[in-house]
Amino acid sequence: MADFNKVILVGRLTRDPELRYISSGTAVCEVSLAIGRKWKGSDGQMRDETTFIDVVIWGRNGENVNQYMKKGSQLLVEGRLNQERWEDKNTGQKRSKVNVVADRVQFLDSKNAGLANSTNQNNVTPPQPTATTNQVQAPIQQKPAEANFDDNFDVQGDEIPF
Repeated sequence: MADFNKVILVGRLTRDPELRYISSGTAVCEVSLAIGRKWKGSDGQMRDETTFIDVVIWGRNGENVNQYMKKGSQLLVEGRLNQERWEDKNTGQKRSKVNVVADRVQFLDSKNAGLANSTNQNNVTPPQPTATTNQVQAPIQQKPAEANFDDNFDVQGDEIPF
């Protein structure tokens, strides 16, 4: 069986994005996401758990996140798990850390979050345009292309082609 490494997370930034550029001029943005989970324990009490995940976002996506997001902003991240390994300079111990390298990000906060939340009964804000590295996405509300079925099927009268 082939290996598969894919992660999709939705969370809130725990701090403002940190942007830097490597020697080749490529942007690297680092953020940390807080991802909450609620469940009912065996005693019937509601429990809360928060997981903190570091995310690395390369290139134009990283620049966009740095420009438009801030602490508390909600972000969807699609990417892969990555393990960094190094040797501690002070103690000489081997260290490691798992983070997510983003392939795709989507801003989930609306420009007018207060208005969106007050008028939406389900308290869900609509998604914003996506910044991607590998693909170009069409606008969210797009007029469907008109199909000319006469060109595709030779249907006579009440015949159904299936």
